[in-house]
Amino acid sequence: MGLDFTIIPKYMDIILLGVAWTIGITVSAALLSFIGGILFAVIALYAPWIIRQPFRLVEGVFMGTPLLLQLFLIYFGLVQIGIDLPAFVAGIIGLGLHFAVYNSELIQTAILAVDKGQMEAARTLGLSRSQALRKVVIPQAIRDVIPPIGNNMIALLKDSALVSVIGVSELTLSAQRVIGKTYRPFEFYILAAALYYIINLGMEWVQRRIERRISVSR
Repeated sequence: MGLDFTIIPKYMDIILLGVAWTIGITVSAALLSFIGGILFAVIALYAPWIIRQPFRLVEGVFMGTPLLLQLFLIYFGLVQIGIDLPAFVAGIIGLGLHFAVYNSELIQTAILAVDKGQMEAARTLGLSRSQALRKVVIPQAIRDVIPPIGNNMIALLKDSALVSVIGVSELTLSAQRVIGKTYRPFEFYILAAALYYIINLGMEWVQRRIERRISVSR
């Protein structure tokens, strides 16, 4: 049949809508994973044993099972106990929690690497333990883990394609729907790949800007 890229403009509105959904899911899940990563790290390091141990078990489940299965459980499984989430929300929660666990591991390592004298100095100045963590220790730890967390966010972008299986019309599913109408898989999969790459370049640019600002502030 040959290749025909001239057909792309006719369906570009569908593809661009998929791009918008992909960016929305990625940004929302990235924020959830970042905030969740900090919270999980604090729980893992400082919560009482009775809270810390069950959390470790949950953390192990998220790290030891496929993300696709987790999305199925959140979207299809929770309905059985009365929690009916929209596909978009379920996708954000699934991606956000999955990557929050990995961000937590990075942040825990960074917190433990902060000189203990920082905590002692903050307590000497009259700060409580939680205030010292929030104002002194965690900000220093976050600065050190921005590059690896940025890499996790790029991985999150790629894994956002998995939410297509629960019906979210992100870029991959939008491309598949157009292919179903045109029977032109090569052209539209190539287009989808190019758009993912462009979004990826944008995320890398943002990450570099953040890293430069952090290096200047030190």
